[in-house]
This record gives sequence, structure tokens and C-alpha cells, in this order.
Amino acid sequence: MTQNKRPTRVLVAKPGLDGHDRGAKIIARALRDAGMEVIYTGIRQTPQMIAQAASQEDVDVLGLSILSGAHMEILPEIMDLLEQAGMGGVMVVVGGIIPENDRQALMDLGIKGVFGPGASTGEIVKFIESGVGSDGK
Repeated sequence: MTQNKRPTRVLVAKPGLDGHDRGAKIIARALRDAGMEVIYTGIRQTPQMIAQAASQEDVDVLGLSILSGAHMEILPEIMDLLEQAGMGGVMVVVGGIIPENDRQALMDLGIKGVFGPGASTGEIVKFIESGVGSDGK
């Protein structure tokens, strides 16, 4: 029965020095409105802080919002830290200003979804729901 199933737990984080968090807050609200349990870390988080929070909160999904252009430096480090913390099975999605040329490299790191500025909140919610459901969580 699904009555005993806990809500999907999502950590929304802003890695790096980017201080623009409006998009992250909009996504966090949309995920919460869809019935997910959302933890928002706030801005200017280090990769270590993000991996530690994901582990401590036992999240199913890590949503990263990055607009600074440092995604190819920061995201591989976050993925490595998650693996070291035993969180390699967490679904990681990223949103922000990600050039098309970098998307495949991010997917090759294990990031499941890359969403640009035109992505709708409904599209992101549906993507997370279908991905978490397929993992049996």
C-alpha cells in the first residue's frame, strides 16, 4: 500500500558563489506543492556542504541550481562526494544556464536531468516523480 510510503525527499541547493536564488525557490515550492518533502540549503553552498546535507537528510533527489558558469568544475566534485558518502544512488538533477555542449558530459557524470531556463515546473516535477518511482523508492 502506498499509505506507508514516505514522501520523496528533495534537497535543493545553490552551489558556488551564485547569489541568484529565485529559480531555486520557485522549484522548491513546486516540488513541495506536488507533495514532496523539500529542504532548501540557501545560497553559496560548497560541494562538501551539499553532499553532507544530502547524506544527513537522507534525500532521494538532489536538485542543483547553478547560474554562475562553474558547473563543469563544481558538479563533478559534488558527484564524487556523493559517491564517497554512499549516496551514489541519489537522483541528481541540475537547472540553470547550462550550455548545450556541456549537457552530455553532465549526464555522463550520472546527472539524470539537465533543465534550462525554459523548463516548466510541471516538467521538472513529472521528471522527478517518474525517476524516483522507477527506482522503487
